[in-house]
Amino acid sequence: MKVFFLSLGCDKNTSDSEHMMRFLLDGGYEFTDDEREADVAVVNSCCFIGDAAEESIQEIIRLGKLKTEGRLKALVVAGCLSERYQDEFLDELPEVDGILGISSWDHIHEVVQNALLGKRTAVFADKARLVRSTGRVMSSGGHYAYLKIAEGCSRRCAYCVIPKVRGPYRSVPMEDLVQEASELSANGVRELILVAQETTLYGIDLYDRKALPELLERLSDLNGIDWIRLLYCYPEEITDELIEAIRTLPKVVPYIDMPIQHASDRILKMMGRRTTRAEITERIRKIREQIPGMTLRTTMLVGFPGEQEEDFNALLDFVKEIRFDRLGAFAYSREEGTEAALMPDQVPEELKRSRVKKLMRLQKRISRSLSEEKVGKELSAMVEGRLTGEEETYAARTEGDAPDVDGYIFIHSDRELLSGDIVRVRVTHAEDYDLLGELIS
Repeated sequence: MKVFFLSLGCDKNTSDSEHMMRFLLDGGYEFTDDEREADVAVVNSCCFIGDAAEESIQEIIRLGKLKTEGRLKALVVAGCLSERYQDEFLDELPEVDGILGISSWDHIHEVVQNALLGKRTAVFADKARLVRSTGRVMSSGGHYAYLKIAEGCSRRCAYCVIPKVRGPYRSVPMEDLVQEASELSANGVRELILVAQETTLYGIDLYDRKALPELLERLSDLNGIDWIRLLYCYPEEITDELIEAIRTLPKVVPYIDMPIQHASDRILKMMGRRTTRAEITERIRKIREQIPGMTLRTTMLVGFPGEQEEDFNALLDFVKEIRFDRLGAFAYSREEGTEAALMPDQVPEELKRSRVKKLMRLQKRISRSLSEEKVGKELSAMVEGRLTGEEETYAARTEGDAPDVDGYIFIHSDRELLSGDIVRVRVTHAEDYDLLGELIS
C-alpha cells in the first residue's frame, strides 16, 4: 500500500509529517511522490490565515476526486485545519475518511487502517499533550532537517488563532532533542533548523529558564552536524546569552528569523505584541554589533485593523532604516475567534494588498542592493543539487539562506558536487534575491 503525503503551511507541519510517515513505514506502508499512484493520501493542513485554510480545503477536495477517478482508496486529514473545525469536518467534507488533531498524529496508523476498512475515524487529544515519536522519514532530501523544539504558543496576539488551535507552549525535553538530532546526523543530515512557534522561549516551561543557548551548545557537540539555524526568534526574547551563543558556537550560522509584524508602536500595542520600535531597533543594533555578517530575516503583517497611512509609512521608514537581509509580508486575515476579528476599522482588502505590494517593492530594492554588496566576496554554501539540463551548474544555499523561504547561489563547477556538500564560493553576480558564483574549494 502506497501513501502520498501533502504537508501544507509551516515547516513545523513538515516535521510532524515526517514523524507520521515513520509510524506508517513501521506499519508496512510505502510512500510515493505521485498522488495518482497512491492508495492513501494524507493532508497535513494549515489554517494560520484565510488563504492557507482555503488552500488546504481546495487540496482536500482535489485529492478527494481521485477516489472516484483513480486508485485512491482513502483520504486522511491532520493538522491545524482539522483541529480548528473538528465538529464540522466529517459532515461538510464527505470525501475525508479520517481526521487527526494536532496532538494525536501518533494515531495515524490506526486512522489509515480504519479508513481502508471503510470506517471513518476522528481522533483528538488534549491540546496540552506533547506528542513524541522515535524516528522519522526524511522528505527534505536528507541533508537538512527541521527540529521542532516546542509545540503551541501561550501568547495572545490579537490576530492569531494558533494558541487556540495548537494549545499552550510546551518544550520538548532537551534529552529527546539531542537524541533525535543524533539520529538525524547518523542518517546524513548536516544542517539542523530549529523551529517552534517561538524558539526563544524554549525551556521556560520545563526548566524555568530560557534554555535555548544550552540546547545550542548540546547540539553543537554532535558529530556530523555542520550548520545549526534558528527560526522564529521573537525580538524581545533574544537575550544577551543567546547572542553570545550564536557568536561563539561555530556551527550556529549567523542567521536569525525574527518575526516583528509591524513598526508602528500604536499597531504593535493593538496587536498585543510586547515590544516597541525603539526596543526592536536597539536589539537589532546589538545583534549586528556583536555578530558581524549576521543575516536578519523578518515577517511583516500589513493591514491590521485600524492601520492608518501614517502607521504604514512608519513601517516603510523602519524597513528603510534597518535594511533587513530577508523580508516577507502578508496581508492581515480576519480570523474567527480572534480579538482582532471584532475590532472596528477593518482595512479594505484592496488597500491591504496594495500595501503589501508597496512594501515588497521596497524590500526588492533593498535586497538587490545588499546582494550587490556581496559580489567579489567568498562565502560558504551548502549544495542543494544540480540544475536539470545544466551539467556544470548547481544550486546552493549560503549560511544566510534558509530552505524554501530565501534565495540560492548558483555555482558553476566542472567538478561533480553532491547534495549536502559544503563548499567555498566567490560571488560573481547578484540578482534581486539570488546570487551567482564560482567554486573556490
